[in-house]
Amino acid sequence: MAYMLDTNICIAIMKGHPGVRSKLHLIGPDEICISSIVQAELCYGVWKSVHRTHNAQALADFLFMCLILDWPSEAANTYGEIRSTLEIQGHIIGANDLLIAAHARYLNAVLVTNNVREFGRIPVLDVENWIDPPP
Repeated sequence: MAYMLDTNICIAIMKGHPGVRSKLHLIGPDEICISSIVQAELCYGVWKSVHRTHNAQALADFLFMCLILDWPSEAANTYGEIRSTLEIQGHIIGANDLLIAAHARYLNAVLVTNNVREFGRIPVLDVENWIDPPP
């Protein structure tokens, strides 16, 4: 099973969140990936950061350990389906979140996020929260 990490989970890993790190160790590293969209969001966070040098190094160290998957053009149809479905339902989500969700769903990967409320609206997308898991 493949697990695609959302931006907030990557940040939790870099900050040393114990629950996320313990879950990460239970899963083989070959089963973990991030989308290039998540990489872009993380880079944006570094650039707007007050502690840019420190955070840039932390991000570089984190990305060194990651399998980063480019956003595939084949996921465009999945993106279109998800976006149109959510618009019809009146449940719009952020543009980057749509791209990340389409990427994960196209790969049949579990999307690991702390934003279950937003991503949970997307049909046929498996979502897990490693920061605040259900009881």
